[in-house]
Amino acid sequence: MRIGRRAVLGTMLAAPALAQPEFPARPVRLVVGYPPGGSTDLVARLLAERLSRAWGQPVVVENRPGAAGTLGADLVAKAAPDGYTLLVGASGEMAVARAVMRSIPYQPADFAPIAWLTEQPFLVLVHAGLPARSLGDLVALARERNGRLDYASHGNGTANHLLAELLKVETGVAITHIPYRGGGPAMTDLVSGNVPMLLDVIPSAMPHLASGRVRALALCRATRSAVLPEVPTTAEAGFPFLTGSTWATLVAPARMPESVLARIGDAVQAAMRDGLAEAFRERGLEPVGADAAAARAFIAAEQAKWVQMAQRAGVQPE
Repeated sequence: MRIGRRAVLGTMLAAPALAQPEFPARPVRLVVGYPPGGSTDLVARLLAERLSRAWGQPVVVENRPGAAGTLGADLVAKAAPDGYTLLVGASGEMAVARAVMRSIPYQPADFAPIAWLTEQPFLVLVHAGLPARSLGDLVALARERNGRLDYASHGNGTANHLLAELLKVETGVAITHIPYRGGGPAMTDLVSGNVPMLLDVIPSAMPHLASGRVRALALCRATRSAVLPEVPTTAEAGFPFLTGSTWATLVAPARMPESVLARIGDAVQAAMRDGLAEAFRERGLEPVGADAAAARAFIAAEQAKWVQMAQRAGVQPE
C-alpha cells in the first residue's frame, strides 16, 4: 500500500511538467520601437507573417515608437523571458543609443540575440524640387544657404541623425536637424517637401524614387546596390567617410530558456530558407539570416563602431 501511494504522488508531481504546452501555445508579439511604415516595421511584418504560418499562432507586430526606439526596447528588456514578447531591434536602440544617450534604461546583457535578419545602407535623399543632382551639389547648396537647409532624421540619436551630423562636421556646412518620431513620418514630410533632405534606406525610398518625388544622391557604403545600381556610392561622390547602415535583429529578454530560444531561432532560419529572404530582397532589404552567435558578435561590433562615429561627428551624449 505504501508503494502505491508513492507511485500516485510521483504521478501527481510529474503531471504539471508533462502538461506544459509546447511553445508557442498563445499569440506572440513582435515589438518595434518605431511607427508603422519604416524599414524595421516592414521587416517585422514580413517575419510575423511567416512565423504565424509556421506556428499556427498569431504573431502580432506592436509598434511602440519613441526615444529613438529605446521605449520599445525597454519594454522587451523588462518582459517575461518566456518567448511571447520579442523585439525586432534596429541599429538605433541596439547600438547607436549607447553612443548618444547618457542614460538608457537597459543594458546589452538584458537581451538574448536570436538572429540577424537584414542590413540596409542609407541613401542620401532629397526632395525632387531641391536643385541638387549630386552629393557635391548638396554640400555646395548647404554652404550657400548657411544654416537654411534642414534635414530630417528618425529621431534624436538615431543612425541617420549621426551620419548627417558627420557630413556636417567633415564638410564644415551648416544644416539644421529636424527630428521625427520614426522613419514613416520623416519620409512623408520629405515627399511633401516640408523638409528637403533625409538619410533613409532603400525600402522606404523605393516607391517615392519611382514616383519622381524624391531623388537619391548617394548610397552610404563602398559598393553600389543591386537594387539601385544607378546611384553612386558616397566614396564615388568624394565623401568616403559617409558610410553607415541600419539593420534588423530579432532579440528576446535575457534569461530565456535555451529550448525556447532554439525553437524561435530554428523557425527564423527555416523561414529565411522558405521565402523570407526573397521577400526581403524584393522590397529592397538585404537579407542576412545569421544565427544567434553571429547576431551577438555583430551587435557588439556595431555598438563600438557607433561610439566612434559619434565622437567623430562631435555628438555628445544627452
